[in-house]
Amino acid sequence: MTDPGRLELSRDEMRALGYLVVDTLVEHFERMGEISPAGRGERAELESLLREPPPEQGTDPADLVRFLREQVFTRILHVDHPRFFAFVPSPSNFVAVMADALASGFNGFVGSWFSGSGMAQVELVVVDWLRQFCGLPEGAGGLFVSGGSMANLTCLAVARHVRLEDRMAGAVVYFSDQTHSSVERALRVLGWAGEQLTRLPSGEDFRLDLETLRRAVAEDRAAGRRPFCVVANAGTTNTGAVDPLADLARFCRAEDLWLHVDGAYGASAALAPEARAALAGLEEVDSLSLDPHKWLFQPFEIGCALVREERWLVETFRILPEYLRDVHRSEEEVNFCDRGVQLTRNFRALKLWMSLKAFGAAAFREAISRGLRLAEVAERRLRESGCFEVVTPAQLGVVSFRYAPPDLAAEEAEAINQRLVGAMLADGYAVVTSTLLRGRTVLRLCTINPRTTDQEIAETVRRLARLGENLPG
Repeated sequence: MTDPGRLELSRDEMRALGYLVVDTLVEHFERMGEISPAGRGERAELESLLREPPPEQGTDPADLVRFLREQVFTRILHVDHPRFFAFVPSPSNFVAVMADALASGFNGFVGSWFSGSGMAQVELVVVDWLRQFCGLPEGAGGLFVSGGSMANLTCLAVARHVRLEDRMAGAVVYFSDQTHSSVERALRVLGWAGEQLTRLPSGEDFRLDLETLRRAVAEDRAAGRRPFCVVANAGTTNTGAVDPLADLARFCRAEDLWLHVDGAYGASAALAPEARAALAGLEEVDSLSLDPHKWLFQPFEIGCALVREERWLVETFRILPEYLRDVHRSEEEVNFCDRGVQLTRNFRALKLWMSLKAFGAAAFREAISRGLRLAEVAERRLRESGCFEVVTPAQLGVVSFRYAPPDLAAEEAEAINQRLVGAMLADGYAVVTSTLLRGRTVLRLCTINPRTTDQEIAETVRRLARLGENLPG
């Protein structure tokens, strides 16, 4: 190295390392379908491989890249793999990956306009694109955060401040039993006690039932409590279900309740015409979380918090310490440190900006539509197999099912379904995961990767059927 004490490489060394990294990434993207999505490592093995004292002397960076490629990145679940159907995949794209490299290389600080005006303006533009995709009105705004968990926390903090002036005594929040755990975690972080969180049973379709909600709100008002906020789902992780957003919006307006929608999974699907009817009412919400690292095909991390009136963010989060007095110079300058929890923020917006500019919204619309169609392909294959029960049909790119041949006892079927995830991991062809619905183990496929083929869906179902047949009940 040219001067290790200055943490510098020469021009030639930087170029050589950069080309090696890019070549490694290109190979990863090109060979994705040829490798298993199910790379994993045992803790003892990885301890032996990686545990060491802090290194006193340096190592050739090229050797480090090769080590990572061979020993670390082979031991991960490839969530961007076309046969990764577990949880919610993150099928990123190469343009976004290069954008992240640029953002890291220029090391921009996007906490204030003073330090990163160009980057802040890009974020304002991309956040507004998302506002338009979701149908929120002019005047709505938001910011990029790490993911859906932080987006939910940000939005619920705004709701607490705007509606309650942060006085939480007796205030009650309502959500269904299908709501993501990040919502309850956010509420607990924000100070809500367990008795202020009302988890309502979902209906047969796994959606929040309006009449159940109406009764709960009326009972709480009669008991002297303060109904405050309803959290609805735009695409649950379990089944892709969308709560009745339009009806909930009307109810919340009539009852003076804040409506927050966790759209981390499904809200981005509003870009596709096929999903708009299911997401009707999204434009009426008070706040919304969404995750571009899911259905907008970005690498981790990028989530977004949107609120109906942009000014609410500043009212909630702005603090003016003396050491930032040079930052707050003009009302026209946007300081994202005033709009959320973070002061130190990187340039998350760049990857989504570059992706949309490079491919165009039409390409994203087509990719989302393909994910919707692939779930329908999966449902059809499952029904044709004769050995699977479709528990919830394809909706927003998710289908849930059970291995349940007609001649198999219920107890045996449950035992096999509990083992199928592990058997599929050992098989290595694809990754699926399970969940519990009404107390039963259910498998699910989330099919949002636009590079997944119909043939890969068919082969995944075929292998699941074969594995189920060979597993002991």
